[in-house]
Amino acid sequence: MLSLSLSSHYLLWSLNRAKVVFVCVYREKMASSTLDVSRAELALVVMYLNKAEARDKLCRAIQYGSKFLSGGQPGTAQNVDKSTSLARKVFRLFKFVNDLHGLISHVPKGTPLPLVLLGKSKNALLSTFLFLDQIVWLGRSGIYKNKERAELLGRISLFCWMGSSVCTTLVEDEEYRAKLKKSNERSLALIKSAMDIVVAAGLLQLSPEKITPRVTGAFGFITSIISCYQLLPTRPKIKEL
Repeated sequence: MLSLSLSSHYLLWSLNRAKVVFVCVYREKMASSTLDVSRAELALVVMYLNKAEARDKLCRAIQYGSKFLSGGQPGTAQNVDKSTSLARKVFRLFKFVNDLHGLISHVPKGTPLPLVLLGKSKNALLSTFLFLDQIVWLGRSGIYKNKERAELLGRISLFCWMGSSVCTTLVEDEEYRAKLKKSNERSLALIKSAMDIVVAAGLLQLSPEKITPRVTGAFGFITSIISCYQLLPTRPKIKEL
């Protein structure tokens, strides 16, 4: 009987000991897993902010959010809008080379001619916009002294951007209808390019009664958030316990 009692006590002690060890190991693994997830998330944030394009789109969201808040009226929000707009032009220095390269690059075989023409037109218009935008930056920075010509070139550049947005919308719509790349990303790109046309029309004041600064700011803020989302890096898979 004494031997049986000792065996029972030893078995209970062993089970309790094993339970304690299991809980300690589980907690350690959970803490390690949480730390791994935190490191992975922080690495994604660093990777995202290291992109000049991502920083530009974040500044764009601030710019158009401020335009929406100001409603075109003088004040702090309008000052933020103008200063952020000028700062964003620095991010776009020599960016016209990207679309210039796309303009002279070969297209995949079998691409329909209308899509080729629209794509090349978009590249040409966007490259022109980005090139002229540099002159606008020089003018607003006081380096280029002819302010009237700088403003004229700025207006021409906005027309080029609006034209490139029209081309992008037509390309996205054609590919969506043809079901070549029908997906959520394609739908977002179509919505974004269509809304950017409204933003360009607002900046050009083509219909100031309908497309007010507040409307321009709202549309610009939404397209900026879409752009930020499109630039998000893919999350790595974390090993499960």
